Amino acid sequence: MARKNSGTPPATASARSTLALADALFSQGFGTRRECEGLVLAGLVRLNGRTMLEPYEPVTTAGLLLEVEGVAWPFHAQALILMHKPAGFECSRKPTAWPSVLTLLPAPLRRRDVQPVGRLDVDTTGLLLLTDDGALIHRLTHPKRHVPKVYQVRTARPVEDTQVERLRAGVVLHDDPSPVKVLACERSGECGLRMTLGEGKYHQVKRMVAAVGNHVEALHRSDFGALSLPADLPAGQWRWLEGPQVITGSTSTS
Repeated sequence: MARKNSGTPPATASARSTLALADALFSQGFGTRRECEGLVLAGLVRLNGRTMLEPYEPVTTAGLLLEVEGVAWPFHAQALILMHKPAGFECSRKPTAWPSVLTLLPAPLRRRDVQPVGRLDVDTTGLLLLTDDGALIHRLTHPKRHVPKVYQVRTARPVEDTQVERLRAGVVLHDDPSPVKVLACERSGECGLRMTLGEGKYHQVKRMVAAVGNHVEALHRSDFGALSLPADLPAGQWRWLEGPQVITGSTSTS
């Protein structure tokens, strides 16, 4: 039964269709292999209503729903999470002044090295994706992909038609000589804008609005690719996403 006691779940192991139970737990971030063996031997893991007592009993990972210490845990070879980010949290694994959004996730996901897909400012709220799939992060954040992201903006002063026109035409930011354009922009109330961006420069929405003579008072991301933030998902809560089809529009939540 001796196994190498590594602390980081290997991505390749979790992709196999059949795994030993302890290895399945290990791939999901429930600790080292020895710790996962201990969970099973202590009777803390159930499968289909049955308490599992053999750490290396084979299990099929497709559709696998584990119960660990009384908590249901669906098996995901790679984690993909949709979170409703609240204000007051940094999108960083090494935050400086505010807590990390990762503290809002359970320990197994943090052990899997789940990372935010791009960043939202500490005071920005809304849809945030997190995953341990490095290739997916690259696909969703690479500038050439132009994955659309929709932001709801509350401005300090009433929005003028000329400001909307300038945002649509493109504005020059101090660190880029080329005009930065929105994919779409429309007024949403006297002091509101709905802006769709295809790239993610530093503080881009705030800087673009400032460049046309206004100021962002509140910023909320409502859409990322084909995903919209679920109306019934409270701030600070998260849900699994099934598969990386967020770009194509076929992603579902569970």
